[in-house]
Formats: sequence, C-alpha cells, structure tokens
Amino acid sequence: MPIFEFKCLDCDEYMELLVMNKQEEVEMACAHCGSGNLERILSTTNHTVTGGGSGQPADSGSQTRTCSSGSCTTYTIPGPA
Repeated sequence: MPIFEFKCLDCDEYMELLVMNKQEEVEMACAHCGSGNLERILSTTNHTVTGGGSGQPADSGSQTRTCSSGSCTTYTIPGPA
C-alpha cells in the first residue's frame, strides 16, 4: 500500500494519498484548495543502520558530490545486493 506525496502547484500545500490497490480510483485534488494542479514529489525516507551482529560495525556510509541540480548524496547500506 504505497503512500504517494503531492504538492499543490496553486497553493503550495503538501498532501499524501494512500493507494490500496492499482485498480482503485483516487480523487486527485488538493485537500486545502480543491485544485487538481498537483505535482508528485519524492518522499523523504529515514533509515537506521545497526551493527552487523556479534559486535561488528555495519558496513555503511555516504558519499556527497556535486551534481547538476546541486549536491547529491549516495548512501551505502548493508544487506543483500
């Protein structure tokens, strides 16, 4: 059940829509002003990385670099590839 986030381009409000299944029809209108002028945005995520077990540190890290849109960060998290 994905939650999609949108920004209203008319009033700059942010909203979330929960989609239960692909066939479900969801009303695409701003809850604040009623506009249908919405833009889907990339959701913010949070991750907690713990040790690798037996007191071993997790093999995680980040790398920040300059991209055409500003700065970009790549995160390396442990787990299957």
